[in-house]
Amino acid sequence: MAKLHSGNALIFRVAIPVPIDRLFDYLAPEQDDPHTARPGVRLEVPFGKGKKVGVLVEIAQDSTFDTGKLKRVLRILDDKPLLSAKDLRLLQWASRYYHHPPGEVFSAAFPVGLRQGKPAQVQVEKRYVVTELGEAYAREPLKRAPKQQVVLEKLQGRPEGYSESELSAWNGNWRPALKALLEKKLVQQTEDSPGTHPQAIIRGSLFPPNPQQQSAINNVCEALGQFGVFLLEGVTGSGKTEVYMQIISAVLERGQQVLVLLPEITLTPQLEARFRQRFAVPISISHSKLSDGQRQTAWLQMQQGRCSILLGTRSALFTPLKSPGLIILDEEHDASFKQQEGFRFSARDVAVVRGKLLNIPVLLGSATPALETLHNVDMQRYRLLHLPERAGNARAPVLQLLDIRNKKMHEGICDALIEDIRKTLAKKEQALLFLNRRGFAPTLICHGCGWVARCQRCDANLVIHYDEGLLRCHHCGREQRLIQQCPACKTGALTPLGLGTERVEKVLAGLFPDKTIVRLDRDSTQRKGTLETYLQQINEGKVDIILGTQMLAKGHHFPNVTLVAILDVDSGLFSIDFHAAEKLAQMIVQVSGRAGREEKPGKVVMQTRQPEHPLLTTLISHGYREFAQTALAERKQASLPPFSYQALLRAQAGDGEFPQQFLNAVAELARAQVRPHLQVLGPVSAPMAKRAGFYRYQLLFQSTKRQELHSLLDILMPKIEKLKAAKKVRWSLDVDPVDLY
Repeated sequence: MAKLHSGNALIFRVAIPVPIDRLFDYLAPEQDDPHTARPGVRLEVPFGKGKKVGVLVEIAQDSTFDTGKLKRVLRILDDKPLLSAKDLRLLQWASRYYHHPPGEVFSAAFPVGLRQGKPAQVQVEKRYVVTELGEAYAREPLKRAPKQQVVLEKLQGRPEGYSESELSAWNGNWRPALKALLEKKLVQQTEDSPGTHPQAIIRGSLFPPNPQQQSAINNVCEALGQFGVFLLEGVTGSGKTEVYMQIISAVLERGQQVLVLLPEITLTPQLEARFRQRFAVPISISHSKLSDGQRQTAWLQMQQGRCSILLGTRSALFTPLKSPGLIILDEEHDASFKQQEGFRFSARDVAVVRGKLLNIPVLLGSATPALETLHNVDMQRYRLLHLPERAGNARAPVLQLLDIRNKKMHEGICDALIEDIRKTLAKKEQALLFLNRRGFAPTLICHGCGWVARCQRCDANLVIHYDEGLLRCHHCGREQRLIQQCPACKTGALTPLGLGTERVEKVLAGLFPDKTIVRLDRDSTQRKGTLETYLQQINEGKVDIILGTQMLAKGHHFPNVTLVAILDVDSGLFSIDFHAAEKLAQMIVQVSGRAGREEKPGKVVMQTRQPEHPLLTTLISHGYREFAQTALAERKQASLPPFSYQALLRAQAGDGEFPQQFLNAVAELARAQVRPHLQVLGPVSAPMAKRAGFYRYQLLFQSTKRQELHSLLDILMPKIEKLKAAKKVRWSLDVDPVDLY
């Protein structure tokens, strides 16, 4: 369509959070001077019959629409842009690359309050510091108030005190105890002023790094002020965090800010404590368990330059930085860095693009780097920094396969492993058992007729949660009471089949009745502060056996754990997803890394019925790097990522016909666009064909040329939106999918 000149009127091009793949043109507002508005401010605009908050992306002289029909911006919400020109460029790139509506991408960059149009003001938090009386207070007088004692000791350890959000992140139930301490004048309240930067950056002295750590520190520090991607590949326990902190010190000395991304909320308190012990500068935290107000404060403190370090999960990636100096992604291989619904971005890949736009280094850290990252090292796009040895006197654990074929099992634990646990506990050391399946048992089956408790809304079995007396679907959340009698034959005995953490916990309690056992999974750590309490008990040596799921595999430092047992290695060996072997190898290495992190030697036992499986034997004999090279060679032969590029179109509906019709129509459109390196695979039923009452199908686009894949998607996306069949389904596009489910 031809551009229509708008006379002297300025055209505001606005990103509005709606699922429509374009920006919207508006006339400048009447009341405000349009010449004061700059891209990056929020605007309130009329949209449909209501009003929306959008972001001004550009100011133009003309529009492709008749300016007489354009609506006016109602008001400009910000005096200064909240997003810089480089922030805007990053979001526009992400919208194009992931083929996602720009308004929704821009919206994802803001905390909830700012999306709703609330003022961009930092909320001043209350802060609590210990008084002189409180500092001198001995332990004896508070022995009848243990909760007050715990809070007081927390505050005594930190002269500048804690803000309300920091206390909430530490313990969800701190207020009653603190109120009593205020009344006793042991603690006093001040106002948190994040703008006051202390004179010193570091508390105390730096640890002397070993030669490999020093080399890694030097390499990154020499590259400060320019773009480059570094992979810090260090075996678990090699001191990657120490390397991060010494590089961060150099960035802070330059007066710049650091963004540190972590895969899981569970890792934040531990890393936060280490950062606060080391750095005297203001540190912000951002993750989904914090309140909207706390996340908005963290966002604005970084945007205004009041804060020097932001520790956050995936969504913190888009936080604006006033003086950016470095981006770090810890555990860069982790699938949690990929958003799995809505705007499906990879925080790792977008962080690299952001580093390039800002002209700053990006540091990726992992003991088990993603195959894509190792491929980028091989192609010399990323620089490898290697930490091959554990820090200090810690030694790598001994890995052992335990063949459980034809062995007597006690609810999934064989006699040899029970003996290993006994020996470990006798030495006053801790044992950690890993099973990536929560609940009591994954299946309830009838011994008489073979009936299995299935979810009516998903192609999945209901999981037994014995303590709650429930059968629960782990996919859609549906629950029902645990039944005693088979509904099919009315006579057969119902038997739990398979293992869950709850069931293993019960058998451990029977085998070791005088020992303290802690179970760490999503069910046992739902209440705020529970996980932190458990981690503290483990580190204080009050726990003998730790049992848990995936949340145990990452980053935790348990100095007294010398035995790690993986109860069910085999479940990851047989999967239709080509990523499965990589994920299993990473999980084994990460879980193994919890053993023998201090002076005491560690041992890792893996129960298996496949002791000759090449993945397991390669990992044990040659380590993760050798496994990765073999896996990359296999992927190259099969033309799978990273040697090709994928986009997965998913569709679901209450009627199974509709997604098939829709995807068949899309496949037809795609095949009409002949491209030499492109494959259109499907449509096929998803591996879990029914979930939450919806029938699910998928269509895979794959090409050995990235540009070819994206040019096809550029043509397809507008056509897909116009398909009649699209109105009968929910559909989504996932560029660079990390799993095919």
